[in-house]
Amino acid sequence: MDKKSEMTQQEKKSLIRKILIRFLFLPIVLALLILLPAGTFHYWQVYAYCGALIVPMIFVLFYFLKNDPKFLERRTKAKEKEKQQVLIAMLSTLIFLAGFIIPGLDHRFAWSNVPTHITLLADIIILLGYLIIFFVFKQNSYASRIIEVDEDQKVISTGLYAIVRHPMYIGVLIMYIPTPIALGSYWGLIPFALLPVSLALRILNEEKVLSENLKGYKAYCQKTRYRLIPFIW
Repeated sequence: MDKKSEMTQQEKKSLIRKILIRFLFLPIVLALLILLPAGTFHYWQVYAYCGALIVPMIFVLFYFLKNDPKFLERRTKAKEKEKQQVLIAMLSTLIFLAGFIIPGLDHRFAWSNVPTHITLLADIIILLGYLIIFFVFKQNSYASRIIEVDEDQKVISTGLYAIVRHPMYIGVLIMYIPTPIALGSYWGLIPFALLPVSLALRILNEEKVLSENLKGYKAYCQKTRYRLIPFIW
């Protein structure tokens, strides 16, 4: 077993408990944010969307529990150390709250009429975004939820990281921007249109931290020119 994935049985059990608690809270949070504003359980788009999120998530969790539990441990961290990231996280939270609540209200008051095949196409796109994120996680065991640099962390410059410096955020955009459509709402696209802005702010601060604290990151930035979108930014 690779050193980065070593973990005692007690640590692994503790990690599994943390993951299970968060996993069980996910459908509850989605229900509160979407079904409560919708005022009904008769909302098939929500169940299709949850399936598109939760089913692959189960496979990913089992994969990393077996192959790299230390990575999952890093992903359970939620408290940002950088003050700027705390403010950016607050902005992202507002975007996500609005992005989920508005489709629920849209469903209740029938503001939008999204065809079924468009809704299902959005679910497929969301799955593709999640697949990109999975490949990023496989390539970079240090892809923490918070901005930090571990003591033994190294620069990853191969695979998707050879194309752009932040491939995970491409997956995040592909995964979340179509979310309102998957929930049958056009109006929900308005708050999610701000998601690229919050990610851009996060990336700029993240690169500042990495450049100052991660050996070889400046050289990597010179080699891989684009942060998020090839030939654009």
